[in-house]
Amino acid sequence: MESAEIRRRWLSFYEERGHTVVPSASLIADDPTLLLVPAGMVPFKPYFLGEVKPPWSRATSVQKCVRTPDIEEVGKTTRHGTFFQMCGNFSFGDYFKEGAIKYAWELLTSPQDKGGYGLDPERLWITVYLDDDEAERIWHEVVGVPKERIQRLGMKDNYWSMGVPGPCGPCSEINYDRGPEFGVEGGPAVNDERYVEIWNLVFMQYERGEGIGKDNFEILGDLPSKNIDTGLGMERLAMILQGVQNMYEIDTSMAVIKKATELTGVEYGKAHDSDVSLRVVTDHMRTSVMLIGDGVTPGNEGRGYVLRRIMRRAIRNMRLLGAAGPVVLDLIDTVIGMMGQQYPELITDRERIEKVAVAEENAFLKTLKAGTNILDTAVTETKQSGGSVLAGDKAFLLHDTWGFPIDLTLEMAAEQGLSVDEDGFRRLMKEQRERAKADAQAKKTGHAGTGAYREIADKAGETEFFGYADTEGESTVVGILVDGVSSPAATEGDEVEIVLDRTPFYAEGGGQIGDTGRIKVGSGAVVEIRDTQKPVPGVYVHKGVVQVGEVTVGDLVHASIDSRRRTAIARAHSATHLTHQALRDALGPTAAQAGSENQPGRFRFDFGSPAAVPTAVMTDVEQKINEVLARDLDVRADVMGIDEAKKQGAIAEFGEKYGERVRVVTIGDFSKELCGGTHVHNTSQLGLVKLLGESSIGSGVRRIEALVGVDAYNFLAREHTVVAQLQELIKGRPEELPERVSAMLGKLKDAEKEIEKFRAEKVLQAAAGLVDSAKDVRGIAVVTGQVPDGTAPDDLRRLVLDVRGRIQGGRAAVVALFTVNNGKPLTVIATNEAARERGLKAGELVRTAAKTLGGGGGGKPDVAQGGGQNPAAVGEAVDAVERLVAETAK
Repeated sequence: MESAEIRRRWLSFYEERGHTVVPSASLIADDPTLLLVPAGMVPFKPYFLGEVKPPWSRATSVQKCVRTPDIEEVGKTTRHGTFFQMCGNFSFGDYFKEGAIKYAWELLTSPQDKGGYGLDPERLWITVYLDDDEAERIWHEVVGVPKERIQRLGMKDNYWSMGVPGPCGPCSEINYDRGPEFGVEGGPAVNDERYVEIWNLVFMQYERGEGIGKDNFEILGDLPSKNIDTGLGMERLAMILQGVQNMYEIDTSMAVIKKATELTGVEYGKAHDSDVSLRVVTDHMRTSVMLIGDGVTPGNEGRGYVLRRIMRRAIRNMRLLGAAGPVVLDLIDTVIGMMGQQYPELITDRERIEKVAVAEENAFLKTLKAGTNILDTAVTETKQSGGSVLAGDKAFLLHDTWGFPIDLTLEMAAEQGLSVDEDGFRRLMKEQRERAKADAQAKKTGHAGTGAYREIADKAGETEFFGYADTEGESTVVGILVDGVSSPAATEGDEVEIVLDRTPFYAEGGGQIGDTGRIKVGSGAVVEIRDTQKPVPGVYVHKGVVQVGEVTVGDLVHASIDSRRRTAIARAHSATHLTHQALRDALGPTAAQAGSENQPGRFRFDFGSPAAVPTAVMTDVEQKINEVLARDLDVRADVMGIDEAKKQGAIAEFGEKYGERVRVVTIGDFSKELCGGTHVHNTSQLGLVKLLGESSIGSGVRRIEALVGVDAYNFLAREHTVVAQLQELIKGRPEELPERVSAMLGKLKDAEKEIEKFRAEKVLQAAAGLVDSAKDVRGIAVVTGQVPDGTAPDDLRRLVLDVRGRIQGGRAAVVALFTVNNGKPLTVIATNEAARERGLKAGELVRTAAKTLGGGGGGKPDVAQGGGQNPAAVGEAVDAVERLVAETAK
């Protein structure tokens, strides 16, 4: 049975039993505690926690999931993988244990010609939580599973949570006996390789707190209702139904392995090391396609780093297998060919996925060469110093600057006999991520955790937003937080977070920054609002300072936004939509939105593109936008079903989570997007849009920055003034300026070349005299000295090499010259082949000299460069070099 058929049967079975089929959510988790969706229940988490009322009592889905904690184990075992599909059925206060268990047994054991999977009931074993007598009774008395095939296991095995605070509960697992060829009998408690878990039924009824591991956390209490969350691993079931040994050999994976063997000439199943590499390539390329398909682009942080890491690991393994040229395009096409049956959007979006993946491959192949040189230098230095461990900061530099995943550094260092200070690397990585995470979290939630906001939501309900139609109105204060703690009141000078029952303030989201304004109390108190956020769904938090008086929970207030600022933001947001559409018209659908920020009078827009956008295209895009403004197109917002929006061609942003009902913003006949932000009523209100330029912000992602309205006019006015001043200076017309300025720069460049040539000749004139001053140290010609201050590093290097070349007769020679440049000493040292045969290496000599100068340096055995902080120590450095030559020469 093919994977696509397994998926179809799952959804059909539960739909026939009253479950709403919910499409897979994006892999980009809509959860601040998660980078990517690691489990099928993640999109339903707000319903389990009671934060949002579920629109249905029963649901089913096949959810895309990515887990990366054991990425280094992928390929080494046949049980670890990063991408998988989780088939799930969910009950929100509807059926509980008995219903979930009966449904699972029916689907697994019903004959295939009746819509089931046709598994042999005698090969199914059950595990339940230690004290879950009810589950054991249902399995035995209601379903009929013999007691000897039901086993009780502890919290580590049969108690489920996502590993972070959230829903949890005891679970019951269904395991399949693969037979004696996979090990000893005795059930899953004895041998989980033979008795492989295929389905986990979670009886979701509690909420867990902080903790580490699978069994070391606190149970905070009951969830609002008893729920069911089950997860069947599609790949594991496919392995059983397709009669293969492991999940890498099922239909959707084996096709990728075959393509990799075709590209490399390496046969699968012949050698352990090559099999590991083939499995790594297969798993990582599948994951890469699904991540790029959901809008993730390679980068050095967050989910972008996950994608970059696995893509580069796959490419590196293909090269270990013998692939010499680009391979990603062929592998991507194979993955899309297999997974496109289940996810048609992969086929529709093929061009963009290919462009992002190929751009990352090209970047990595260049990086691999440059980074390998850096790594080789670091390895050499480590070995020369007698060390066997590559420093953590070196590994971090390779990652942060050159995009080397740590596992790649580990592998390449191990090939040269070194280990890596992983603790040091991970400490630096942790510090970097914590800084970024703290910045983002502080902006989103201020000082408070989400629990405080949830408490307010539980008592007062969701905030009603009426800011589309009005900019001010009457409201009631339903919650106050001071320093992150819920408080009944706040007084003058307090930094405060206020929750209202209804508000005109737009909370930051969808690229639009939050509103500012004022909240006035009837008593005369005034709160200046500086930002508006939505830290949990449905709760608008107004952040500001109490300027006058006291505000208390229950106060009737008048809330008003800064309407001029809002209007300027609305102009920017509408301009963003126009820019998006104009770019898609110019570059095609691959120019999909990857992020944006709309501020008063200006915006930035991120979009997918593997290369820089030509200036001519940017000019055309800008012209098209401004032509649309002149057409006086009406801007309208309509709320409709998500399916209707898609039928109308509305564009959705990658990574955004949309409900069943969505808001569609339409600009005449030009643009149509799903959007919850605020906009102008007519394009003429924008006045003018000026694109300032575009640049790269990551692999495959470009950024446009632009000005709107008065800000755009002011910019052009300043530009006009500058042009007028240049006209006056060079006495030419505006259209002549580029040619005139270019000619002037050309003359300046020629003059600089002449000056450089004169300076170099003057420096080299000293070469003959320096050769004559050579000392004989144990039969070695040693030339040392200080050349005039201000000598450029390149000139000093040329002089050293010229002096070395003038020493004749096959005599061993060391040349060490010094200068002071900008108050800092600099040295270049060179050795000839005869000197190196006697054990004298330029790199070692430079390190000694640079240490004396109060600095550092390094290089190759034939020529090296260093510097320091103490120019007064040049004489000591010369003596140190001469002493080291005398001591080292063989």
